[in-house]
Amino acid sequence: MVMDSKGGRQYRGCTEDSGYNRQHRPRGTQTKPLSIAMTDSAPAPDSSDAIARDIAANIAEQRLPPGAKLPEEALARVYQVSRTKIRSALVMLAKDKLVDLIPDKGAFVSKPTVEETRNIFFVRRTLEAAMVRQFVARATPEDYARLEAHLEQERQAVKDANMQVRSSLLSDFHILLARIVGNEVLTDILEKLAGRSALITMLYQSSRDAACSHEEHSAFIAAARAGDADRAVELMEHHLLHVEQALMVEPPSGPRKDLLRELLS
Repeated sequence: MVMDSKGGRQYRGCTEDSGYNRQHRPRGTQTKPLSIAMTDSAPAPDSSDAIARDIAANIAEQRLPPGAKLPEEALARVYQVSRTKIRSALVMLAKDKLVDLIPDKGAFVSKPTVEETRNIFFVRRTLEAAMVRQFVARATPEDYARLEAHLEQERQAVKDANMQVRSSLLSDFHILLARIVGNEVLTDILEKLAGRSALITMLYQSSRDAACSHEEHSAFIAAARAGDADRAVELMEHHLLHVEQALMVEPPSGPRKDLLRELLS
């Protein structure tokens, strides 16, 4: 249980080792090679779509860390395709905000900053607190059935430790709430904010904290279904603050390895 310092309110779920008070805990994860290089028998992706998916998976699993350069020539050699296909794959990744394309410098794995993270979650807490009250007033039994189905998908993704899928689903939960409310302007704004948040959590959220997010979604739905708007708002604000404070956005210390160069050596 987590105690609210203001009123002694208790929260379900995320307690010890949740990350709430350990923002600088080391990851302890090991760098792995690109997935196509793991086995000699596995064929390398050869279409731009497949290459983009493979690079995205490697970003999600921190094999390609935030800020890492993605040289077209090196990637073409790793995937054994033309630079044209690599360029198309990088454009796809840029559209999903996973890669930054910088003129005259090249492509880099996106690297959200601490300040950007704080700003995004500040705006989200402000918007979603107001959205929650509308949601509680408007949600129907059919809406709750959709949300329960979504929560089951979240649970499975957390269990499977699929970082890319679970981050998308945990983010989509909030977008689904906005769509149920029916405010198109709010939905459009939240889709952009939640999309960037999904990238941040994919890069910096631990498996334990992802499980906490799922638990907090479930607690929120229970309060909303009971018609307790004040409690639902409180839980949503706590949830978003918890996610933000548990993120490990600080870069690791020590020299960074050039993974692509290692693969080609």
